[in-house]
Order: sequence, then C-alpha cells, then structure tokens
Amino acid sequence: MNLTRKFRSSMLSIVGRFSRQDIVVLGDMVADEFIYGEIARVSREAPVLILKQRDSHIVPGGGANAANNLADLGARVTPVGLIGDDRTGDALLEYFKDKGVSTRGLLRVPGYVTPTKSRILGGLSHWQRQQIVRIDREPPEDNRQELRKRVSRKAARLLNGRTGLLIADYGYGATDAGAVASLQRQATNGRMPVVVDSRYALESYSAVTAATPNEPEVEAAFGRTIGNNLDLLFELGRTMLTRQSLKALLITRGRDGMALFEPGRKPQIIPVFGSDQAVDVTGAGDTVVAAFTLAVAAGADFSVAALLANCAGGLVVMKRGTATVTARELKEAIRNA
Repeated sequence: MNLTRKFRSSMLSIVGRFSRQDIVVLGDMVADEFIYGEIARVSREAPVLILKQRDSHIVPGGGANAANNLADLGARVTPVGLIGDDRTGDALLEYFKDKGVSTRGLLRVPGYVTPTKSRILGGLSHWQRQQIVRIDREPPEDNRQELRKRVSRKAARLLNGRTGLLIADYGYGATDAGAVASLQRQATNGRMPVVVDSRYALESYSAVTAATPNEPEVEAAFGRTIGNNLDLLFELGRTMLTRQSLKALLITRGRDGMALFEPGRKPQIIPVFGSDQAVDVTGAGDTVVAAFTLAVAAGADFSVAALLANCAGGLVVMKRGTATVTARELKEAIRNA
C-alpha cells in the first residue's frame, strides 16, 4: 500500500488522538484458549495422535478481543457483556484487571458458560505447531432475553460521556439489533459513532454509523457467492449500505484487502497491507473493527479510518494466535508504508 503524504499525515494525526477516546464495547465476551503440546505417538485406543501438553494460556476473544485491541491502541475502553463464574471467566477478569481495563461493565452470572474457543496445537519437538482441533463451549440459550436486558441497562448507564460504541455480536445473546436500536434512542442522541461487527445477524442492524463484515458474512446475508466478481461485490455492498441506512460499510476480503462503501461515492478498493500470506487470521476482524471504530471516534473520515483499519489488520495477521496491534506499531507501519 502506497500512501500519499496527505494520507500519511492524516493517519498519523488520527492515531495521535487515540488516547483521548473512550469507547464502550458491547457484546459477546469470548475467551480464546490455546493448548500446546508435542506429538508423542499414535494412540492404541484409536487412530489419533497423543499430545504431551507443554503449555496453555487464555486471552480475550470476540468482543473481549476488540476491547483488548482498543486498549493496546491507546484508548480508554469499557467492555460490557456477560461472563460466567467459571475458569475462563476468571481468566478474562484477571487479564483485564492486570491490564488496567475497567471490568465494571462485565456482568458475572452464576451458571452462565463463558463462550470459550479452545484450540489444540501440536507438532514434533522443535517444529512449528499446527492447530489440530478446536473445541467450543457455548452458553445455553435459556434466559437470554432477560440477560440481554440486564446487559443493555448496564450499557445505558455507561454510555454517557463516551466517544464511541462498538457492537460485537457473535450470536451468544449478549446483545442484538433491537437492544442496540433502543440504546441509540436512549443514550447516544445520534452523536456517538456506533460501529457493528455481527457474525450471524448483520442484516438486522440498521441506522448505525457503520458495519465491518467480512466477505463470507455478506455472501451469507444475500445467499450469493462473490468470489472474484467485483461487479457483484459492488452490487451487494451498495444494496446493504442503502437497505440498512448505513453511513459506511467496510467489507474485509482477506488477501484481497477491503472494500469501502459510502452513500453517493464510488466503492473504494483498498489493497491488502503488507504480505498477502497471513501467518494467522485468528481475531483479525476484531482488530479491524477496533481500529476503524477508534479512528471514526477520533474524527477520521471513513476513507482514513478504513486505511488505518487495513493497516492494523495487515499487521495483526502476521502474529500468531489471538493478537493485538499497538499504536506505536501502527505509527511505524504508516511511516514506512
């Protein structure tokens, strides 16, 4: 990605304002667990590998990862959502407290299962470890409506004086489009940017500031496959932008970069930042929505916000596991772009 002096200056100026922003992240707080082992032998019980566990750690995922990225980009951040009274809930609370991130928006619910994605990685000694299987633990659907109401009440109390609201809807029930619309009417008065990242219910969100789906999520919303068909990408992007009354739509396209849609403007294709050979895409969407939301909150126009999000995404996919990008890394990348 080649940056003109004008865009480089604008991007650096916006990153310089990140530390003045105060963002609420409302949504599903997920724990990403990584379990590492060495392949010892093949089991006698079944044709499966036996791994000797060497290490494990838990980091924020989903909405919690978006909050983690915002913190590392320099913003003040308050995650709002549900966690259980379980081991991974303990780990998320401890992680945020150690990092100085406020936990007053996290509702701890007895019996609730903290959404957890456990990735088992293995390899021979001194070899690169590869993911072998992922085990997901999900909360039950019982009482989701009542829990969602509690989360919304908590969010409404915390929105006053904030500069942005990021919605991380992974389908676990902490929030939905109806709850977000109610919050917008109650608390934001139309002044606060609201950016949505929704895994399964993207088309239900309307009249928010922006959305940041990936291409497969757009395909799922329309039941059509985009592939390399740019005309179809433009058609679906414009349709979603208009139908959902968005001010901006940023579609992430993996190694093909991003596409930005705004009312009354031609779609903007943004080439991938850095290498198109990603090391690990785990959590990259959380980094993109965090950087985009933060940039818009800091006063960036959507083009500059998209470039910053593209840069942050390009940096984070070169790191292993669920990772973040810092403001310092972003500034260095912009200067060198």
